[in-house]
Amino acid sequence: MAGSKPRLTGDIGGACGDLGTLLPHVIGVIAVAGMAPLGILFGFGSFLVASGLFYGMPMAVQPMKAISAVLIAGDLDAAGMAASGLIIGLVMLGLGATGAITPLARLIPQSVTTGLQLGLGLIMALLGLELMAEHPLFGAAILILLLALMRVRGLPAAPIVLVAAIGSGLALGYVAPPGDLAFGWALPTLVLPGWADMLYAVERAVIPQLPLTLTNAVIVTAILSRELYGAAAGRVSMRNLSLTTGLGNLLLAPLGGMPMCHGAGGVQAQYRFGARTGWAPVLLGGILLALALGFSQGAMALLGLIPMAAVGALLVVAGIDLALSRRLFDARAHCWPAIALTAGLTVLVNPAVALAAGWAVEAIAGGLRRYRAGRPSHRHTGRIR
Repeated sequence: MAGSKPRLTGDIGGACGDLGTLLPHVIGVIAVAGMAPLGILFGFGSFLVASGLFYGMPMAVQPMKAISAVLIAGDLDAAGMAASGLIIGLVMLGLGATGAITPLARLIPQSVTTGLQLGLGLIMALLGLELMAEHPLFGAAILILLLALMRVRGLPAAPIVLVAAIGSGLALGYVAPPGDLAFGWALPTLVLPGWADMLYAVERAVIPQLPLTLTNAVIVTAILSRELYGAAAGRVSMRNLSLTTGLGNLLLAPLGGMPMCHGAGGVQAQYRFGARTGWAPVLLGGILLALALGFSQGAMALLGLIPMAAVGALLVVAGIDLALSRRLFDARAHCWPAIALTAGLTVLVNPAVALAAGWAVEAIAGGLRRYRAGRPSHRHTGRIR
């Protein structure tokens, strides 16, 4: 918890917490969409190191999931990916620099943000179960081992479980050993999109992604960080999250970086697995930078050593933690319709639709409560006239 003595073992364990959301998207974009691993890994590594140093607490860096889905579907090339990152970077930088993100966030009721957090946590847990289903018994065994080790105070459960999963995955033939790995320095190359790429990216990627970034990466992340880390999260304001998201994408998208943002799920995951300081994202970022700059050609083979069932186990634990927030249990009865609707639509449709629907329900319910409170009382006195 915030204020407790920082432990290096906790930060090492917490650094692995972000892998649950990072690996499936990164591997998909590199292996399926054919994007260059050097730029992708360099982008995540640089943004993680910068975020850990600036915020001084475990700050997540995650792929922009709507854009990731478009990339994996083959609807964007490298220039389109760079265009998406540049446009979203400009928008987020503008919202942060002008301060417009703060009054925008104040318009969203707490019941709606609670519902968003519940829905996002359920999505994480369901994705984790889906990844575990590839090898159900193996995934269940990894999950049980993870839960057992997490009960041992001070033990970095996540990295121990990942090492065990890699060893057993190799023994069972679930993952393949990497071939010859040759060390060799490499630097990212510049990718400059044209106007046609920009226009196409707005339609296919930016418009679907922006509401997710505003809700999960900025609003819910700021609220959750303050709940988990207290005074240590002093720099985690909605304005700063908008600024760092904007700057990170503007600087790294032209170097082949995938569009990135912060995320409540990653913050919760790092906390759940023991992270308490900014060293957790710095450690993970440093490893990704080393892979990018020194082993870019063999990076996929190294990342592929981690069984997806083990990644799924991390996601299940972190997703349940995110869903079952303190604000959920403290919510009043009249807030539950908006919470339930927002959470349900987040899972079934997307957070943008959920935000609009939950907002509307809360506005109608609030209007009815004010109307009833203003009506004169007409109680029956019991007299017979």
